[in-house]
Amino acid sequence: MQNLSEATQKKRAADRLIRTFEQQILDGTLKDGDPLPPEREIVQEYGVSRTVVREAVVALSNKGLVEAKPRFRPVVRKPGYDTAIETVGSVVESLIRQSGGVRNLFDLRIMMEVALVREAALSANRDQISQMKEALAANEAAIDDSELFYETDVDFHGVLYQIPDNAVLPSIHKAYTGWLSHHWRQMPRLPDRNRINFESHSRIFEAILHRDSDEAERALRKHMADAWRQVRATFGEI
Repeated sequence: MQNLSEATQKKRAADRLIRTFEQQILDGTLKDGDPLPPEREIVQEYGVSRTVVREAVVALSNKGLVEAKPRFRPVVRKPGYDTAIETVGSVVESLIRQSGGVRNLFDLRIMMEVALVREAALSANRDQISQMKEALAANEAAIDDSELFYETDVDFHGVLYQIPDNAVLPSIHKAYTGWLSHHWRQMPRLPDRNRINFESHSRIFEAILHRDSDEAERALRKHMADAWRQVRATFGEI
């Protein structure tokens, strides 16, 4: 019973310390890039053990609120959308290793990008159209260089996530790219296949350019269906 009581007290002390530092980070008392106070100062100021301090630092790191490296004081990282999504990254990566996991994530991406191409066809401004055109040109120029083609493929889709001017969407695109890149980079990428994908991007762009949201959706869905067939040809059902 004594050991259980000690463990409970330690957990409560760690929880209080976590809440304290969370509040200081969120209200700006501790700013992005600031180091946390030295461990010995935290021990003295808050009356906790070094073990409690280290448990709190691990928890704050897992929440993306601090960056902790061996032999260095933890550094504050002000939470943003990237941070929020990255905190669930390890869970998502575990889930997509399960049967059907990649397919589920890919289906979610299709639903997201269908909405994005329709929005782009309706509201993309001149600068955004120009960004898409530049991304498409870079994609075409990279057809014979499969590694570069993959990067320009990501960039082309990335423009779609920027058009609604919603700060969450680019972070979602970054997350999708990271979660799926392990599989995507293992796929055979041949110039003929790259050209097919480029032509799909071209059809999406042309539909957006002509403000045809229905055609943009059709082109996007066909592109994604073709892409999934390529995935299945490499990995089977995943």
